[in-house]
Amino acid sequence: MGHRKTHAPKHGSLAYLPRHRAKRTVARIRFWPKTDSPTPRLLGFTGFKAGMTYVFAIEDRKRSPNFGKEVMRAATVVETPPILVCGIRTYTKTPYGLEQLTEAWMNDPPKELERTIVLPEKPETEAMLQRITDQLNDTNYVRLITATQPSQTSLSKKKPDISEIEIGGGNAKQQLDYAKTLLGKTVTCEEVFKDGQHIDVAAITTGKGFQGPVKRWHVTKLQHKGRKTKRGIATLGPWNPHHLMYSIPRAGQMGYHQRIEYNKRILRIGKDGKDVTPKGGYLRYGNLKNPYLLIEGSIPGPEKRTIRLRTPARPPKEVIEQAPTITHISLESPQGR
Repeated sequence: MGHRKTHAPKHGSLAYLPRHRAKRTVARIRFWPKTDSPTPRLLGFTGFKAGMTYVFAIEDRKRSPNFGKEVMRAATVVETPPILVCGIRTYTKTPYGLEQLTEAWMNDPPKELERTIVLPEKPETEAMLQRITDQLNDTNYVRLITATQPSQTSLSKKKPDISEIEIGGGNAKQQLDYAKTLLGKTVTCEEVFKDGQHIDVAAITTGKGFQGPVKRWHVTKLQHKGRKTKRGIATLGPWNPHHLMYSIPRAGQMGYHQRIEYNKRILRIGKDGKDVTPKGGYLRYGNLKNPYLLIEGSIPGPEKRTIRLRTPARPPKEVIEQAPTITHISLESPQGR
């Protein structure tokens, strides 16, 4: 007789509960970090996930045993067409959270925005900006209302994604003056981030539909001689408490959840997407036509997913200022062409 296992540790993380479907395809950023920059700057950007490749780079982490050697790294390519600054929105801090003060919209917004929101027929931009200036003493946060431009990419998508991006650095007056200079113009990724820095990536993960507890929670399959079921759990919990506890692994939605990954390093900010487009293009995405980000490692979501990028909320202690030296980027065709 073999030893009978009497203890089974918890299967699956309870860190993200309930595991329900995300409300929207675009991730929501609830926290914007403070920055020590004396001048105002944008704290985020938005792009589209194209696919993955691998690169050879010189290891520049001094504590690594491979320091100075050429190493292979997995990398994700994010296409980053310029984002359009549609409006300015200001907030004040109250005991109950942030409260919106006022906002101003650009003159002659593009027709594509009507696919997402109802646009004002005649936006009184100057009057709105004057109202924002008059309320400057009550303003704690200045954010830009930005829209992506998917029509400039290979995507069949026409509907832009609208999101708010906070301005950090300087004081409220400097931030408002900076926002006024950007209103109605486009911003590139190169103006927000730089090569080699760390960023946080927020996205909606790949949806996998309704799955059972073995796949969803990685519980152990029951023995083949077991009665009734094999890919289920052995017990729904104790008699007392006399209800089904939330921690019991059950079947349900898997994937299509909002997730954020911290401190993903930018390997390169490229201006021409042709430099990283493989032969035949990326599967389920196509060719890159815009500037791009090469991010070390993987990020959440499938191809074409809208990716939100943010200045790191908890950056690593040891930050390497220089950009990594990339010796080779794989452009092999994923289709064997």
